[in-house]
Amino acid sequence: MAQSRFSVFSVINYMILTVLAFSMIYPFIYILAYSLNDGKDSMLGAIYFLPRKITLDNYAEVFENARIWKAYQITLLRTLLGTFLHVLLCTLMAYALSKKTLPGRTFFTFYIFLPTIFSAGFIPFFITLQKLHLINTFWVYVIPFLFNFMHIVIIRTFLQGIPEELEESARIDGYGDFQIFMRIILPLSGPVLATISLFIGVTHWNDWFSGAYYVSDKDLIPVQTLLQELLTEAEALSSSMQRAAQQGGQTVDINVAGATPESLRMALLVITVFPILCVYPFLQRYFVKGVMIGSVKG
Repeated sequence: MAQSRFSVFSVINYMILTVLAFSMIYPFIYILAYSLNDGKDSMLGAIYFLPRKITLDNYAEVFENARIWKAYQITLLRTLLGTFLHVLLCTLMAYALSKKTLPGRTFFTFYIFLPTIFSAGFIPFFITLQKLHLINTFWVYVIPFLFNFMHIVIIRTFLQGIPEELEESARIDGYGDFQIFMRIILPLSGPVLATISLFIGVTHWNDWFSGAYYVSDKDLIPVQTLLQELLTEAEALSSSMQRAAQQGGQTVDINVAGATPESLRMALLVITVFPILCVYPFLQRYFVKGVMIGSVKG
């Protein structure tokens, strides 16, 4: 009887998980199919899983745009540099805070924790960036993201689980704090560092807000901000086409092959999501291990 109940529960559980998984995967399938379909033909609708009229014109149109390449370079650079600096500085601070002998350890912990409770708001933050001459510069994408309290706590919790005997034996061999950090701590911290790298890397890659409000130079716009601008333009163009068709009593010709703002948007969405989808499988095992260790020992 217990076995039967367990089997019924398993079937229901798998059914629910399958539905949830499909609901999360299907939007990507739809976007990919739409991006591979002729833009004018896509306006007819009825594209659900597979493209009806396959073409690469949408991607060709996207890659021919010089702004796309520039925005991609900015996003890639800020993601690599921002992730490296964030992980390095957070790990250094977490290593220091993991030492009970650190003078003022409680004060420093509370000091970096306080901003997570109270926030001055957007305008004071904008003024601060302006006073630091970060507005309309590349570094506005990097410096504000250098520290994160929760990331420091996760790394510190992981480092506290490393046996102290390793450091003591290293000091006997003549190692200093920096050598211990570089040769012992970092090599043993691979899982948690991969976890934090994935967290902050995705944050950098998906951030459109900074480019929209802190940067006016078109050469410094990241790809997500450019995507947001294209979304707005596509919606405005679609609305104007509908109004023109209604007022003029004419129908829009959708039989001519070619790209449309909607199809270009779908192609750009695929291009922006694809790198993260490629990186995540390689970091997944470290990601799961790092989160579990931090949660259990925390």
